[in-house]
Amino acid sequence: MFWQRCLLVLLYALLSACSSIDTHKHAKQLAEHSGLIKHTTTIDSFVLTAYVRLNNPKQPINVYIEGDGLAWFSRYELSTDPTPREAIGLALASQDTASNVLYLARPCQFNDFKTTPCDSAYWSNKRFSQKVINAMSEELQTFISTDNLQKVNLIGYSGGAAIAALMAAQRDDVLSLRTVAGNLDHAYVNQFHHVNLMPESLNPIDVASKISHIPQLHFIGKNDRVIPQEVAQRFIKPQQFTQQKTAQCAAIVEVDAEHQKGWVTQWQKLLQQALPC
Repeated sequence: MFWQRCLLVLLYALLSACSSIDTHKHAKQLAEHSGLIKHTTTIDSFVLTAYVRLNNPKQPINVYIEGDGLAWFSRYELSTDPTPREAIGLALASQDTASNVLYLARPCQFNDFKTTPCDSAYWSNKRFSQKVINAMSEELQTFISTDNLQKVNLIGYSGGAAIAALMAAQRDDVLSLRTVAGNLDHAYVNQFHHVNLMPESLNPIDVASKISHIPQLHFIGKNDRVIPQEVAQRFIKPQQFTQQKTAQCAAIVEVDAEHQKGWVTQWQKLLQQALPC
């Protein structure tokens, strides 16, 4: 198993080094080497992609949610396809040896635009809209064993952290929340970068108080130039900025990583870190 994981890390590094990478092939290879099987589901006009390995319906599911992917070509040019060049959320899932692992791509990612058009608003202004949260939560539900009252551990990378937090606020089966370089306050982050706000998207910091009872670990990159480190601090201690309650069981872990680089090779070790309560 150790050598399998080493090979997966090497595979990810080799694939990532190729500038002309085939994003779909990249995802397929990462998934196959870790026993994750591709599923597609159509929900509310979205064709949603997942990779899954479910071996024990009596154990929780570790649910990984992908980041925003290639949402923008530049500060001013919207991408024509948000599929991530390097699916970091999937790469993290591929390092997880738990019995039950589920990876959820975001709406419009890994989409065949020739057969199924997808509105670019859902990887720009509406990327965290209620419609997106509802669709992804419904998709997650299709993998849960209701007979065994199966619970979930949510793990979100970058923009996927926003989705994870917003989903947690609408579910009653979440055991824990882990975020990796998480965008937990998109209004603050967009203001920081002097880009347009997203009024048509829900903001996870607005539900921080509602999920304050859920055990949380927020991993932040020491050298992350995309998500300011104070975003996680604002999320677990919102009373400093709003009237919301401080999280009862949450911690921030600083990691020697950038926004994209450094997470996959360290993930197995980071995943072993105990929740603060």
